[in-house]
Amino acid sequence: MTPEAVMDLAHKTLFVTSLIAAPLLLVSLVTGLLIGMLQAATQIHEATLSFIPKLLVLVLTLFVAGPWMLHVLIAFTRELYGSIPALVG
Repeated sequence: MTPEAVMDLAHKTLFVTSLIAAPLLLVSLVTGLLIGMLQAATQIHEATLSFIPKLLVLVLTLFVAGPWMLHVLIAFTRELYGSIPALVG
């Protein structure tokens, strides 16, 4: 394997990883920001008030975006398995 092939594979891997993680991270960020603003406005600083809504929204997001995330991961894995002969030889 050439160094260029290794770097290309690492680039594709990091891109797919960030693509898969982005929906959950963005939804968690927005939910945390909204809950934080609500807590600051009402001056209620309860830990479960922040944790439970984030957990519920993340589960909902996983149900909605999960099939797409799985499709992206399967497509990358198939491409990776298909490129093994070119990478080795």
